[in-house]
Amino acid sequence: MFIDTHVHLNADQYDEDLQEVIDRALENNVTKMIVIGFERPTIERAMELTETYEFIYAVVGWHPVDAIDCTPEDLQWIEELAAHPKVVGIGETGLDYHWDKSPKDVQQDIFRKQIQLAKKVKLPIIIHNREATEDVLRILKEEKAEEIGGVMHCFSGSVETARESIDMNFMISLGGPVTFKNAKKPKEVAELIPIEHLMIETDAPYLAPHPYRGKRNEPSYVPLVAEEIARLKGLTVEEVAEKTTKNAEHFFNLK
Repeated sequence: MFIDTHVHLNADQYDEDLQEVIDRALENNVTKMIVIGFERPTIERAMELTETYEFIYAVVGWHPVDAIDCTPEDLQWIEELAAHPKVVGIGETGLDYHWDKSPKDVQQDIFRKQIQLAKKVKLPIIIHNREATEDVLRILKEEKAEEIGGVMHCFSGSVETARESIDMNFMISLGGPVTFKNAKKPKEVAELIPIEHLMIETDAPYLAPHPYRGKRNEPSYVPLVAEEIARLKGLTVEEVAEKTTKNAEHFFNLK
C-alpha cells in the first residue's frame, strides 16, 4: 500500500476525469491521498473531496505565491477548518522566490502567521520552498516550528539541509524529481537519509516521474517514486511502501 502525501486532485487539470484518476490510484495500491488546498477555491474543493471519499484527507493553508491575497479573514477560516477531523495539516505554506507575484516581506509575514496558527491548532505544517532555503530555515527556527514539526514537501535540497530539517522535527517528502536522470540532490537524499524520515508524494498534476516527465502527473504514479527510492537504498519496493506508509499514517495521525 502507498500513500500519496501531497496531491492536488482539486486542480482544474482533473475536471474532466477525476473519478478515473482516483480509480487508477486505487488500482495501483495508492490507498490514501492527502489533497492540498492553498487558497480559497482549492481549499473549498479539498474539503469537498474529504467529504466524498473516505480515503482522502486535506491540508489547508495559503501558498506563498498567493500570499499577497491572504487576508486575516482567510487565516481565521483556515483555523476554523483545522478542527475538521479529516484536516491533517496546515499548508502548503513557505517561501517562493522564483515567482514575484507576492513580495518577499509579505510572503514571510504570511508564512510566520501560518506557523503560529499550526502551533495553535496543533497540526503539522507542509512547507513549500523554492529558491528560499536560507530564509525558510531561519523563519522555522525563529518561530520554534520544531514544537509542531512538519513536512519538507517535494524536497529538492541537499543532504545537509535535509538533516537540518529532520533536527527540527520535519519529515522529508520525495516526489517525481527523484526519478529524473539528472536529479543529483534528490537521489543523494533518497540514498543517505534513513527511511524513517522519508515520505512519498506526487505533487500531481505537476512533476510527473520518469517515464511520464512533462505529462500530467497523477497519484497512480507514486509507486514509481517508491521504486526509485528502493533502487537507491537497496530495498524492495514493498519495504519502501510499508515504511513510508507507516511514516505517513503516524505523522498525519490518519485513521
